[in-house]
Amino acid sequence: MSQPGIPASGGVPTGLQAQNGAAPASGSHYSNGPVQNALMTSQVSVSQGYNSQLPGSYPHLIPAKTLNPVPEQSNSGGSQTLSPLSSYQGPGQTLYRPPVASNPVTPSLHSGSVSRVPPPTSQNPAATPMPSGSFPPGANIPPPLNWQYNYSPQTNHYPRASSQPAMSGNTNLTNHQYVSSADTSLQNNFIKSGSTPPLVSPPLPTTFQPGAPLGPPPTGGPPPVRALPPQKSTLRAVSQPSFNSASKQEATPQPTNKNPTVSRSVGYSYPSLPPGYQHTTPPSMAGMPPSSFSYPSGPQAFTQTPLGANHLTASMSGLSLHPEGLRVVNLLQERNMLPSTPLQPPVPNLHEDIQKLNCNPELFRCTLTGIPQTQALLNKAKLPLGLLLHPFKDLVQLPVVTSSTIVRCRSCRTYINPFVSFLDQRRWKCNLCYRVNDVPEEFMYNPLTRVYGEPHRRPEVQNATIEFMAPSEYMLRPPQPPVYLFVFDVSHNAVETGYLNSVCQSLLDNLDLLPGNTRTKIGFITFDSTIHFYSLQEGLSQPQMLIVSDIEDVFIPMPENLLVNLNESKELVQDLLKTLPQMFTKTLETQSALGPALQAAYKLMSPTGGRMSVFQTQLPTLGVGALKPREEPNQRSSAKEIHLTPSTDFYKKLALDCSGQQVAVDLFLLSGQYSDLASLGCISRYSAGSVYYYPSYHHQHNPVQVQKLQKELHRYLTRKIGFEAVMRIRCTKGLSIHTFHGNFFVRSTDLLSLPNVNPDAGYAVQMSVEESLTDTQLVSFQSALLYTSSKGERRIRVHTLCLPVVSTLNEVFLGADVQAISGLLANMAVDRSVTASLSDARDALVNAVIDSLSAYRSSVLSNQQPGLMVPFSLRLFPLFVLALLKQKSFQTGTNARLDERIFAMCQVKNQPLVYLMLTTHPNLYRVDNLSDEGAININDRTIPQPPILQLSVEKLSRDGAFLMDAGSVLMLWVGRNCGHTFLSQVLGVENYALIPQTMTDLPELDTPESARTIAFISWLREQRPFYPILYVIRDESPMKTNFLQNMVEDRTESALSYYEFLLHIQQQVNK
Repeated sequence: MSQPGIPASGGVPTGLQAQNGAAPASGSHYSNGPVQNALMTSQVSVSQGYNSQLPGSYPHLIPAKTLNPVPEQSNSGGSQTLSPLSSYQGPGQTLYRPPVASNPVTPSLHSGSVSRVPPPTSQNPAATPMPSGSFPPGANIPPPLNWQYNYSPQTNHYPRASSQPAMSGNTNLTNHQYVSSADTSLQNNFIKSGSTPPLVSPPLPTTFQPGAPLGPPPTGGPPPVRALPPQKSTLRAVSQPSFNSASKQEATPQPTNKNPTVSRSVGYSYPSLPPGYQHTTPPSMAGMPPSSFSYPSGPQAFTQTPLGANHLTASMSGLSLHPEGLRVVNLLQERNMLPSTPLQPPVPNLHEDIQKLNCNPELFRCTLTGIPQTQALLNKAKLPLGLLLHPFKDLVQLPVVTSSTIVRCRSCRTYINPFVSFLDQRRWKCNLCYRVNDVPEEFMYNPLTRVYGEPHRRPEVQNATIEFMAPSEYMLRPPQPPVYLFVFDVSHNAVETGYLNSVCQSLLDNLDLLPGNTRTKIGFITFDSTIHFYSLQEGLSQPQMLIVSDIEDVFIPMPENLLVNLNESKELVQDLLKTLPQMFTKTLETQSALGPALQAAYKLMSPTGGRMSVFQTQLPTLGVGALKPREEPNQRSSAKEIHLTPSTDFYKKLALDCSGQQVAVDLFLLSGQYSDLASLGCISRYSAGSVYYYPSYHHQHNPVQVQKLQKELHRYLTRKIGFEAVMRIRCTKGLSIHTFHGNFFVRSTDLLSLPNVNPDAGYAVQMSVEESLTDTQLVSFQSALLYTSSKGERRIRVHTLCLPVVSTLNEVFLGADVQAISGLLANMAVDRSVTASLSDARDALVNAVIDSLSAYRSSVLSNQQPGLMVPFSLRLFPLFVLALLKQKSFQTGTNARLDERIFAMCQVKNQPLVYLMLTTHPNLYRVDNLSDEGAININDRTIPQPPILQLSVEKLSRDGAFLMDAGSVLMLWVGRNCGHTFLSQVLGVENYALIPQTMTDLPELDTPESARTIAFISWLREQRPFYPILYVIRDESPMKTNFLQNMVEDRTESALSYYEFLLHIQQQVNK
């Protein structure tokens, strides 16, 4: 079924191209195929499919309506503002606040770090166990023929830590054996006596979630919300706005819905899933619980008492959030607020039944876990409202539903989810637009229990994260085959680095692991001043090289033999990979015709779509897309002179063409010299690809980069991949999304085009409150990602998040998620750097802290105390912003090479929050005294859990060894007086002087100290998709400077210390 804004397989629509700077593709319009099902109205959210009768044909055009582009939409990759909102200071608007003059913050010069963010976990298991009793344990339940339901294990190449073995193969859905350790009295806690029957589902055992960040679970829940009523509602006018500065308009509250019954009673006794679910990390982790209504089994009279407003408010005030949640902190007296264990995301203040089913915050989290009732309240808080997503994350287990009926709201096309309300067995109310929909006949049958009349027990209504196998309506053409094209720079410079050996060897090693099936296709192009194609036709005795020297008008020789079936031509492919590194060893060709090579690759791939992997080692010098050096080393420090914008729109236009044909481009830049990543990066940003950067790559002079490239290539080549994808994010009526951040192209106002989607990409969106939310107590957000798997299946992955609406400023601050806020501000600051200037972006970051803390001081605090008073939820906000100012993207000073700064900005826009926070605020551990105390057990390995230390030299001592985990790099600093035990038992040297200057590996010694240290470092590495190099640093090591630059709390020559920064903030707040 076609969807607005999805081109059939043609290029970008002419109307939209003008806005993106792309030349109109001749005759290719946006088109919608014929509507095949009256229920799938033209608002189908993520159906990008391809409907063609012949399995092998990929028609370029399918006759259909032309979509008229929305005039106000700006379609561009990384972050796209869709409608100019008067209440939002968008990335492109200039800052009204003059730079802080009195005590200018010239923050930092060093690539600072940010907070220690282990992937957040929810405290609640994903689903409640099913009441046993429907069948005898172990009974096999034959599902109806047209229905399948299974948990598909997802391969996670970097396994997540888990403290207990996954359920070993016991997927029998009716084996309900579990121990309930919970207090049964909880069942009635939130139910007025006599008003509703007790919960059907027994309480959940508290099981460990594999993949949850390890460490002691947070104690207590969120603090009671209403304990501190706002005393003052007069917000001091802060004259110099920051990111959200234009938001002075007070939105007049408008009820979203006149229908009084819309007070969102959520869910009714959705019973839980079998115990197998308990031991997994289902995406639905922060769980929304089954509600307190019971359906009798079988079609009987429907009785239910909704969770009405009285229930909710009564229960909310009784919920315990962090015991400290309402505490006011004076940061000048209590600076050391960094927890010694990974910082957990705040738990929304929801009824426990709802929270049990909520989406895992690793996949979907909001900057505010209490959504302000009006835009005026949001403006008053001066905090950004937005979502951070990691939609295609590797999951240990994922519920997959195969059904001929995918139940969606007829009005807004929301997928049915745990937070809808069932009015009775035959009708459900949408939690986004409140429309009442009929329950389809097929949905009445629950395949898990073989009971008819239990739509509320279906997996779709029990899991906040779920994947559907999409029927044919979601396709406009047959699902494309996996197609992988590799484009190699073989100029003299490239051959010198020796990268071809590593890449070809990695490809040979992983050829059988490429995601795909019998239809997988592969091809190769190499280029210097000419373009070389390789015919791999079945039957040839060896690969045949075809050279095209006319780079002005590139054509494809023998197109049918250049992309070949991998299974049929595997031996030829292996031959080519073995000979390629030697073919160009004597080359004297120094020129690089990257642009023409990309054009050739695009022409070769456009009939099918797929993934293009481009390896480049220098500035392109020939043909279209040739670039000139723009970096002058002496001007690195002057922020106004740096070139953050592309010097040509060639790469962006080509990326938009690629996106229209379902081609994504991943760029591997292996270069020691300036290569203008600001321009080259556009090819990946707008085609939903990724950028990898290996500065100073050389196979002999920089062997650690070789190891890093090989490890990251293994992950890149073998991780799961989604092709021809689109994603749409929906939210409850009254909220609107206006800006997107990440690598993609916005096809229609809210449809993100992702020719490829990978499990390591993150996205962010900014939102505003358009209509007052006074009539509802809960709001929901749903992301739906439609993609083609490498096996050729069309699938839809849906995540749904539910949050409470709050009406006071105090509650808004109480639910602030400081990591998500910092991550969203970082994305906004990258945009501001590009559209305005780096200094504007830095000022806006500082002003974000000043504005929100001023609002808190003037409108929430009853008595004005001296000091810098902050709510407990924002106690780390100034620290994280200072870390951002010292991060490579935003730091000042001459030590940041331009390409490295641009790469850091690419990472901000494309990394999931957990990795972004780690690169911004690294974790520091003392490792010379590791013990098994507090250690965790994973797959029979004991992993020590040393406490996290503050990033200050004060925390170091010369008689210890300290490991800094900065995300993409690990630095082990060994003090001059470090104990002999650590030197000999871990480093394998007799004294300090014998530590090698360039040590990057720890020897595997047969000692408990060595085993613990190596286990800890391996565990840190396993948890991320990239490979951090380990550097062992002595006092006189050149890397010591990098280590000290990450000490965010200390002063540097161009950046304030944490204490000085707090004084500066206090001075501004108390003005």
